[in-house]
Order: sequence, then structure tokens, then C-alpha cells
Amino acid sequence: MPTVTNGRDARVGACWSCKGPAEAGAALCPTCGVVQPASPGIDHFARLGLPRGFAVDGPGLERAYVAAQARFHPDRFVGRAADERRFAAGQAAAVNEAYATLRDPLKRARYLLALAGRAEPDGGQGTIDDPAVLMEAMETREALAAAEGPEAVAAVARRNGEALARCREALAAAFAVADLDAAGRLTHRLAYLAKLADEVKRRRVAALGSAP
Repeated sequence: MPTVTNGRDARVGACWSCKGPAEAGAALCPTCGVVQPASPGIDHFARLGLPRGFAVDGPGLERAYVAAQARFHPDRFVGRAADERRFAAGQAAAVNEAYATLRDPLKRARYLLALAGRAEPDGGQGTIDDPAVLMEAMETREALAAAEGPEAVAAVARRNGEALARCREALAAAFAVADLDAAGRLTHRLAYLAKLADEVKRRRVAALGSAP
């Protein structure tokens, strides 16, 4: 197994084009500058040049994504060798995957757990047996069922949104101190709250559509 430092495969290999030394996982050859194959040895955070952690700066993530995509835009490789065009497309796809994972709090939490060896065997789709989470979900659904009119539904949405924000804050704190047990429990709760948010959103659309 290669050594990984700060999310990057630390072996030294050779550039496919000039055969010069190139750090395994580097996107560009330091000698000739051509694009290298996307390496699975780089985690999503390192790929976008971000520190690993749940607390991700939104604007910073957007800037990193735009900059990374610009590096591998097809227009930059017109007239280049077919292999380099193919590798650039692979790098762009890896950047897209990293961005899609890190911009979503639930995906980001699950990814961090997986990096720490705590991946959920069923992908997080199994039954949640936490009584507190189940009670919270039941109360939210009851409040949603009883809500009449857009304003009442909006109040349920606001409460659930506040619960989501608190859960994300608690997750950031748990990951910051490497409390993976707490992070796992909070990730389960975040999954339920996100599902409830989708239900509330659909109800809000329906309530607005039926309002006089």
C-alpha cells in the first residue's frame, strides 16, 4: 500500500510523456507540464487543495472547483496528444466527483467516515434505530400533517432548517476532535433531517399551489 501524505499518494513515479520524475498523484508533470492520469490515491479534499474536515468554506470550495475545472477545460488541450486529452477529461471528471461530494453536507460526512474506515455497509440506507432521531422525525411529520396553509408549513420548514444547521455544527465539532462515534450518530441524524427537508419542501410547493 503506498504512503499517503495529506491525502496524496507520496510515491514518485515517471511522467507518461517525458519519463521524467513525477510525484504519483500529481495532476501535471513538474518537468514537461503535461496532464497526468487522475490518481485514485488522492482524496477529494486534496484534489481541490482544501484541508480535510467537515467544516468546508462554501465560497472557498466554489473557487477551488472553478479553478480546477479551468485547468482541465477541453479548449486548453486542442491540438494536444490524444492521451493527454483523455487524461485531462479524466482529471475533470475526478474534480467533478470531488466537488459533488464535498458540497453536500451529508455526502461529505459519509465520505469523511469512509476515509476513517467507518463507511456505512449499506450506504446509509438501512433502518435507523436511534430512538431520539425516530422521535424527532415522527414529531416533524406529525407537525407537517397538521399544518394548514403555507405559513404553517413554512414554520415547520424553519424548525427543521434550524435543526439541520445545529446538526451540521455538531458534526463539524465531532470531526474536529476525531470523535467518530459521535460523527456517525450525527450523520444518521443528518440523513433523516435531510429527508424530512425534502418532504417539507414538497409540502410547501403543494401548499403554495393550493393557496387562494
